[in-house]
Amino acid sequence: MEDQQVKQQVRSFYDQVGWKTVGEGVYQNARYEDLRPVSREYIHRCHLRVNNHLQSSGNLLLDAGSGPVQYPEYLTYSMNYKFRVCLDISILALKEARNRLGEHGLFVVADVANLPFKQSSFDGLVSLHTLHHLPLPEQKKAYIEFLRVLLPDHAAVVVNGWTDSVLMRLAKPKVLFMEWLGKLKAGRRDDDKETVLKSACYGVEPPHKEPTGTFIKKFSPEWLQTEILPLAKYEILCWRSVNVRYLRAVIHHQLAGKLLLKLLFQMEEWFPRYFGEKGQYPLIVLHK
Repeated sequence: MEDQQVKQQVRSFYDQVGWKTVGEGVYQNARYEDLRPVSREYIHRCHLRVNNHLQSSGNLLLDAGSGPVQYPEYLTYSMNYKFRVCLDISILALKEARNRLGEHGLFVVADVANLPFKQSSFDGLVSLHTLHHLPLPEQKKAYIEFLRVLLPDHAAVVVNGWTDSVLMRLAKPKVLFMEWLGKLKAGRRDDDKETVLKSACYGVEPPHKEPTGTFIKKFSPEWLQTEILPLAKYEILCWRSVNVRYLRAVIHHQLAGKLLLKLLFQMEEWFPRYFGEKGQYPLIVLHK
């Protein structure tokens, strides 16, 4: 598929599906996150990790692939900046972002791999779960663009997922067993509504179904070393080491889920580079 076709497909998906609201302040795309109370504190604290690597204040923060700025924690990234510049190829996303940011936001329809800004324009930059919607050559262009528009001695934070997470590969047998157990407890009903109802009663998630969406091309630490290291200094740290499938299958109130996630978060804090490289979602800090 040609690059322009990929971008058009991604734009259409988010305009027509991904950023459609399914409840008050909740978007269809939220199904890719675990929003259950048992996981809420862990997810919240992972989202806030981005703040540790940005300038604490400044004039302009670029949110490259901003979407609708869908989670409250995302708002904290630009709290002490004069303006947050939201850039996205989805017009619907930017309309929703404007509703959340008001006059604090500036909104630009553009491609993250071809930023329409002059060199050294931004005090900080975030890009969350966006670059995997680009082919790898375009992802490299986006990194180059991020560095170009950053002010010297400033940092950009990029969050995406690895193609193959070592920890999630090792955890797969446990995930499959817990999904089987959840299906067993739910009574293995063919009627989806009844399955969901029983799952809610037992406190377990319905059997996992692989979500369908738009173009995704993830990457590896080796790709970063080959393609990005010659261009800039970067660090691979941990944003979150486990994926949503793991959380929904393994973490439950009845099984001390909150405590397990507190322990996991602390381990990620103690060994951020290990969990960044081996876990599911690295937090990549680009230094200019």
